Amino acid sequence: MNKPQKKNSKFLEYFFNINSLGTIGIFLVLIILLTFFTAGRNFMQPANIRNLLFFGSEFTIIVLGAGMLMIAGEFDLSVGSVLAFCSFVFVRLFAMGINPFIVTIMTLICGGVIGMINGLITTKGRILSFIATLGTMMFWRGITLLVSGGIIIPLDTSGFKFFTSAFIGKLGNFFSSQAIWLILFTVILGLILHRHRFGNWVFSTGDNEKAARSMAINTDKVKIICFIIVGLLVAFAAVIQTLRLGAFSSRVGTGWEFKVVAAAVVGGTSLRGGRGNMLGIFIGAFIIVVIENALVIARLPYEWTYVVFGIIILFSVILDLFIERSRKKVI
Repeated sequence: MNKPQKKNSKFLEYFFNINSLGTIGIFLVLIILLTFFTAGRNFMQPANIRNLLFFGSEFTIIVLGAGMLMIAGEFDLSVGSVLAFCSFVFVRLFAMGINPFIVTIMTLICGGVIGMINGLITTKGRILSFIATLGTMMFWRGITLLVSGGIIIPLDTSGFKFFTSAFIGKLGNFFSSQAIWLILFTVILGLILHRHRFGNWVFSTGDNEKAARSMAINTDKVKIICFIIVGLLVAFAAVIQTLRLGAFSSRVGTGWEFKVVAAAVVGGTSLRGGRGNMLGIFIGAFIIVVIENALVIARLPYEWTYVVFGIIILFSVILDLFIERSRKKVI
């Protein structure tokens, strides 16, 4: 009688440790359902798939870093506001006639510094990251509106074809430079998270911070580095988004804070930290992108996006609780 229970226990433990399989299943079912319900509206047409890869890369790049931070047990709700601020910094520096590659590096430094500030406030101030970054979210959005005047600032990159093609160039019918950057970041962060010692520190910090400290892991340093990674990726996404749009808008990134968290949780990342994987985070982000795209194709009023994403966030929380409780029963 005990042997079947042990086998079943091992099977369940294996299942709940590879959440990416569940995420892949959700993604495939979603594609099938959306293909059926949007029949005749070009959801699976090459042009729309190309748009998903082109426009979804910016959001997904940010989710990769935010998911890694969540595994470490922290949140960053300021990503949308930082995206807008870094876009403004990029446009202003570009207008000064500085080499665009140097402008990009300076923008990345700006994002990294903001990420470090978030990390320091959270770890040294002993403030919940949810509260700390909620404050910085308001702060950076307000600063962006003040310094920009809330107006749209055009960006002329016609004289820098090599630079623009390196970030937003088209590679064939389906791929773009954004997609290549996304794959590169996914592979690098995946290797760091799952094959490097720092990745073990991230999981240990998120799973049990006190135990991690007893193993001589500098948990504060781990969290600050994760915050910096988020800041760098947000700044990079700001560069490619601004180049794609050809202008700055103070409203970019509005509402992305909770969409990023929802994407990471749908991808199998725990709200409590200590659980997640880069493949799941990647697919979870594209689930959000696909749903948003389907709403546009279905020509539903924009207000429906709030309804749908509210449901997704609630579903994500319930899914996370279910998986957590199932894992505890197995253990």
